[in-house]
Amino acid sequence: MAKTGQSGLESLTASLPRPGGKGLPPVHLWNPPFCGDIDMRIAADGTWFYMKTPIGRPALVELFASVLKREGDKHFLVTPVEKVGITVDDAPFVAVELRAERGDGGDILNFRTNVDDWVVCGPGHALRFEPEATGGLRPYLHVRRDLWARLTRPVFYELVDRGEEREVDGREMFGVSSAGEFFAMAEASAVREFA
Repeated sequence: MAKTGQSGLESLTASLPRPGGKGLPPVHLWNPPFCGDIDMRIAADGTWFYMKTPIGRPALVELFASVLKREGDKHFLVTPVEKVGITVDDAPFVAVELRAERGDGGDILNFRTNVDDWVVCGPGHALRFEPEATGGLRPYLHVRRDLWARLTRPVFYELVDRGEEREVDGREMFGVSSAGEFFAMAEASAVREFA
């Protein structure tokens, strides 16, 4: 069964463009015909599956991630000639590392994703925080082309440690700043209750 999945995976990769060494493929310019859904899924922890089997080769996952596109609530792998739908449980990427550096205008937060992309948080790469049913927050970072990374728990805790209070639209908010932008997480009074 795994052998069949692997040979199917190999044939799927045959139509993908090979990286030329500079940047990501221009997926935003490609609008090929939809060819149906395939049995590929990105789990909430960032693991990619093909035919219910984890894809164990990081280079292959990085290749697929480079041609990932989102349209509305659906995710697709695209080439110049075809587009296939895949399932994404939460966000297609996971932010697994945070490095902060001091810039002229304050802190600059750099995040590494599970596919080894580095994203500088700031204009064009916002943080957002969604409430969970348990009362906590789910943190996300915009990576590219309407694709987001969910921050791992340890990375989120690092982010909270860097938090500060600021007034936003007349309300005291708790959040973090990066590259000159402030990203509010929650009302400061709610955070003080847990401190």
